Amino acid sequence: MTPLCPRSLAAVGAAMLALSLFAVPADAMRLDEPAPGGSAPQRCIDAQAQDSGARAATNGRQPDHRDLTVEEKQAIEQRADRILREKRFSSYDAGTLSVDVPVYVHVMLSESGEGNVSREQILDQFAALNAHFGGQASPEAAVTGFTFTLKGVKRYYNDTWHTGGESVRYRSLTRVGGAGTLNMWLVDMGGLGIATFPSDYDAAPKKDGIRVHYASLPGGSIENYNLGGTATHEAGHWLGLYHTFDGGCSRPNDQVGDTPAQRFPTDGCPEGQDTCPGRRGLDPIHNYMDYSYDRCYNQFTGGQSARMANMWTAFRADDGRF
Repeated sequence: MTPLCPRSLAAVGAAMLALSLFAVPADAMRLDEPAPGGSAPQRCIDAQAQDSGARAATNGRQPDHRDLTVEEKQAIEQRADRILREKRFSSYDAGTLSVDVPVYVHVMLSESGEGNVSREQILDQFAALNAHFGGQASPEAAVTGFTFTLKGVKRYYNDTWHTGGESVRYRSLTRVGGAGTLNMWLVDMGGLGIATFPSDYDAAPKKDGIRVHYASLPGGSIENYNLGGTATHEAGHWLGLYHTFDGGCSRPNDQVGDTPAQRFPTDGCPEGQDTCPGRRGLDPIHNYMDYSYDRCYNQFTGGQSARMANMWTAFRADDGRF
């Protein structure tokens, strides 16, 4: 068997960002992050890879999570409510919850190196995530109580994985941690991103996480979607949020009471848009769970913050594996 390169730690400089090592499959070329001051690592394995919805950048958008029926949504709500009662988790607890989420980033490059992102881009993405979830973009934004700490970065060289193919396989081989660990795969996919829900973890733990187009990171090449908003949007799904336009103008819509109803996703940043004129408020075009341009995003709501806290507590907390 072809040997692997020695693993090396990669310090990222910021105090909150500590890189650690995690398992690497033996069927894809892999690069570890180099140690500070070290030379670039060499490719160590040259083996063939051995099948795959999304926030799309053109507003010929693709689904970015699995489709849920009304009945499935109701079942999720009932299951979450039961677990929260068993845990005696109150609305006060939801408002005061503080969680630091460990995150592993998997950069899925082509065998020629396409799809690479710099360490600075990854750090900028984490700064954006923490600013967005910390309510720093608007006085109207909720401070959610969630922060994100980078724990590791791995780079894989595989043409199929780079374009999003064999996603079940590559996620199963590379995913790290338990239900409370966020895995982010950076790929060159047809859309901007795709995520799993917390309620799906028990049934498919090795597929859990978010996939994000590598060019949507801060400084990326996708016009209007290169300020880091895609990772924030997908992390919102990973924490249990639906789109603000989910359910259209119906009463339950996104299961959050303080996000105005919205008939369809936003394209651009159209101030004053109101697609549900019979319901309270204008479309929440500045909400991270819409499909607006990144520059338009500036908030989660208090209701969304509470829902994320509830979904975390019901489905991701206390797994003891991260």
